[in-house]
Amino acid sequence: MKVVHLDNNATTRVDPEVVEAMLPLLTHQFGNPSSAHGFGALAGAALKNARGQLQALIGAEFDDEITFTSGGTESDNAAILSALEVMPDRTEIVTSAVEHPAVLTLCAHLEETRRVRVHRIPVDSHGRLDVDAYRAALSPNVAIVSIMWANNETGTIFPVAKLAELAKEVGALFHTDAVQAVGKLPIDLKSTAIDMLSLSSHKLHGPKGAGALFVKRTVRFHSLIKGGHQESDRRAGTENTPGIVGLGMAAELALKFMDGETRRIKRLRDRLEKGLLQRVPNTFVNGDPLERLPNTTNITFEFIQGNGILKLLDREGIACSYGSACTSGCSEPSHVLSAMKIPHGAVRFSFARDNDQEDVDRVLEVLPAIVEKLRDAPVSGPDRRITEELQCVAGLSARRTGDHS
Repeated sequence: MKVVHLDNNATTRVDPEVVEAMLPLLTHQFGNPSSAHGFGALAGAALKNARGQLQALIGAEFDDEITFTSGGTESDNAAILSALEVMPDRTEIVTSAVEHPAVLTLCAHLEETRRVRVHRIPVDSHGRLDVDAYRAALSPNVAIVSIMWANNETGTIFPVAKLAELAKEVGALFHTDAVQAVGKLPIDLKSTAIDMLSLSSHKLHGPKGAGALFVKRTVRFHSLIKGGHQESDRRAGTENTPGIVGLGMAAELALKFMDGETRRIKRLRDRLEKGLLQRVPNTFVNGDPLERLPNTTNITFEFIQGNGILKLLDREGIACSYGSACTSGCSEPSHVLSAMKIPHGAVRFSFARDNDQEDVDRVLEVLPAIVEKLRDAPVSGPDRRITEELQCVAGLSARRTGDHS
């Protein structure tokens, strides 16, 4: 059975051209990029080239503003912790209620261990940030604002350029988790007041275990990982050269394909949404109807839980994810949909370059019957309860780890 992969916000397939670019660094060009000899210099040149490829994708002014990391989670942590170190007199953080756990879990930890005050800005029923509440939270006590560029569950896009300008008015640093935005939306950092930006390779058809943190050249930075002098003293440790080269090639391909693929993928997403809303009653789309990632749709199917849908879709070879409260036996709802005050079951479908119209048609073929079956099923019953609890546990694990790295 062909797998229909519509969980691309969790991870994407590594592009064959990316694999080809990585192979020499895994075989005959295996030198350490920090070595002084010519063999190591080949690896160093590969890193420099990858830095330039990523610089072009995100519109950084200088290539040395890009620090390679292990992925989005490390980049988020490094940005926030650095800001608190370089501005020790400021003890407040502003973020949103719908950030990725890479940000929210760190903020909760800092509240407990460092007595940092965290302002979690609410969102409305479409997942849009309450800008008035954001303005009210800004003060000279704020060290850093960390607001995601686009939400991983709903695709809602935040006005980060405007938010960064407001943060500058009180002297705060502005960081954005752009893991879901890079490669999907045009980004030109040199025209914004954004100080730091996080991204992850495996969201744009690159390998897992590689990412980057953009740090504007004028921003003081305190390294998270101590050791050698790699990455201009911003991130110690021998670089993951094959992964970084893969990230660079993935960035180059994303820039090359962005315009055409964005339009094509949006048509696929809209076809799926329209088809499901027409075929399945009591169904609606979550997120901002206009300012939303072109590849993402989060759909609520009322009266049932999203994890039941996922289980039956998986049996049909369709991979997607959920963002709703769990069924009995689980402890965590989706914090994103909870913040939006959406109580019902939801499923997220996220597209990428590999998807086509056949994938959409396959979902439209099987999903209406699945929803009808679940809505007609008895509320209780040991088989259904056990199935839902097992699926819920698996879903929680995926949600905790799958949308970042």
